[in-house]
Amino acid sequence: MADVVGLVLPFFGMILLGFVVAKLMKHPLEGLAWMNVFILYLALPALFYQLLSKTPIEQLTQISFILASMLATFLIFATMFAASLLFGGKVPESTIKALASAYGNIGFMGPGLALIAFGDEAAVPVALIFCFENVMHFVLAPTLMALSGERSPGASSLVLDIGRKILLHPFIVATILGVLAAAFHFRAPMALDRLLEIVSRAAAPCALFAMGVTLALRPLRRMPTAIGPIVLLKLFVHPLLCYTMLSLIGDFPTVWVWTAMLLASLPTATNVYVIAAQYGVWVERASASILVTTTCSVASVTALLYLIRSGVLPPDLFP
Repeated sequence: MADVVGLVLPFFGMILLGFVVAKLMKHPLEGLAWMNVFILYLALPALFYQLLSKTPIEQLTQISFILASMLATFLIFATMFAASLLFGGKVPESTIKALASAYGNIGFMGPGLALIAFGDEAAVPVALIFCFENVMHFVLAPTLMALSGERSPGASSLVLDIGRKILLHPFIVATILGVLAAAFHFRAPMALDRLLEIVSRAAAPCALFAMGVTLALRPLRRMPTAIGPIVLLKLFVHPLLCYTMLSLIGDFPTVWVWTAMLLASLPTATNVYVIAAQYGVWVERASASILVTTTCSVASVTALLYLIRSGVLPPDLFP
């Protein structure tokens, strides 16, 4: 247990440092803009590219793995969406609740924690899950909002907007370039490779610190009544369902299974707040969901990693 705590606490400690520093320094949230630019457009894309470009191409075509992971996430989304509608929620707020339950912080938290926990072998499943699940969320959110009449654009405008968000997202662009580099055995010149290595090493600490600052500077005014189900679905049911789907659908490398479970167990993504603010729906409660699930995930993620590293969980639920 001590090695798991030693692994997890420094990771969450970076979030705590960002939170404490933000509370002490009193700088506005807008001051984080350039760090976010560095993280989103340079550091994390460099990390994805560096890891994928050096991966054998046959590892990047695991369609059944992608389907299993996406199916688990979609079922969590659909469960909360349907439950919210059943209890009188409207489509827009039900969409944000569903995102809060299914959309994990796989961008800022996923790569750093998975690589620390499982090594470089976790890079490929992290990148595949990130890309395809983000595509799913980028499609679901605007489509459901459009169907509800919230800022409803024409069909062509909606398709163009979704396509732009997918094709121009820096993480996805970096992943595509990394896959192409792996396919054609391209190696960057030494100077560029070293630059990418330096930038990529800054990805995890900067992303975690920025996340802590963001949590500190978004005031918690309204606690959602759905916070209990959101915490349960996001932190507990999602990784268990992912584990079940992976065991049912295919025989995957052990590290891939553990990585998928770990990413499924991560708290609500900060992007959920961004989407909520974009549509003006459930904004403060989306922020509260991120804060509460992130706080609870310190214990839940630690427990999951302990179960994995101690051998309590078998690599396949149905051997």
